[in-house]
Amino acid sequence: MPVARVILNPYAGRWSSRQRWPAAEAALREAGLAYEVAATERPGQAQDLARQAALDGCSPIVVAGGDGTVGEVVNGLAQAAGDGAPIGPIGIIAAGTANDIVDTVGIPRDLRAAAQTIARGQSRPMDLGEVNGRLFVNNSAIGLEPYVTLIQQRYRRVQGPLRYMLAALRGIADCPRWTMRLEWDGGQCEGPTTLVAIGNGPRSGGLFYMAPHASPFDGRLALVYGYRATRLQMLGTLPRTMRPGKGSYVEIDGIHETQMSWLRVRIDRPAPAHADGEVFAPAIRELEYKVWPGRLQILV
Repeated sequence: MPVARVILNPYAGRWSSRQRWPAAEAALREAGLAYEVAATERPGQAQDLARQAALDGCSPIVVAGGDGTVGEVVNGLAQAAGDGAPIGPIGIIAAGTANDIVDTVGIPRDLRAAAQTIARGQSRPMDLGEVNGRLFVNNSAIGLEPYVTLIQQRYRRVQGPLRYMLAALRGIADCPRWTMRLEWDGGQCEGPTTLVAIGNGPRSGGLFYMAPHASPFDGRLALVYGYRATRLQMLGTLPRTMRPGKGSYVEIDGIHETQMSWLRVRIDRPAPAHADGEVFAPAIRELEYKVWPGRLQILV
């Protein structure tokens, strides 16, 4: 009988994952789950550990970490599966800073409830996004959002969503902008651009609904793009990124929202890009996106 493998990122959530792990272990034992643990010791190692776990025949793969760790694990499982094959099942024990994907798909944050969800073994097929050959579970972005991510990574003393908020204010003060050309299966645009957000899920950073109408179960990716010419316009937009419904920033003139299955982006000068909160390119000019409908089996 396959044994689950837990991929633990003790650094997730600024070490909160390591602090929560003893309670998570107790919850997994109480739920009756047979498992092994593999802990990361460096950035990116979760991908290698997930690939090996899949090749070893472990099932399910359980991620104890944040959104970035989930993204790494998914990429490792995809490497093992190859050729666009279905991957999973995976379970998640939320231990990150934002934990956007668990909230989006309905996985409990409570450790006992999360462990019982994993032990129950009921999975649901979930979409994945891909950018330049890298899979993402929750979201990706170009321009302002990853620019802010680079800033918040420098903050050491502030924890949780407040760190993202302070970084956003710093990014707005810098007022970065680019000229981009976007083409997708439904349209195209070219001109000055402040942000491009590609959502498989609606929320990022624990606070910001950068793709408020995205769903990881609809076979599409949400695309939001726009231009804010001044710091004042950016600052006025910020509170509306925290509204998931009526009054969202996508209702502002100059901000556009659509759905797509593929996207090509060309940028006049290098811009940063992230996937699942991890900046994979601090300076890039060409990106290709596509969606993989229902490729990931996730335990919910």
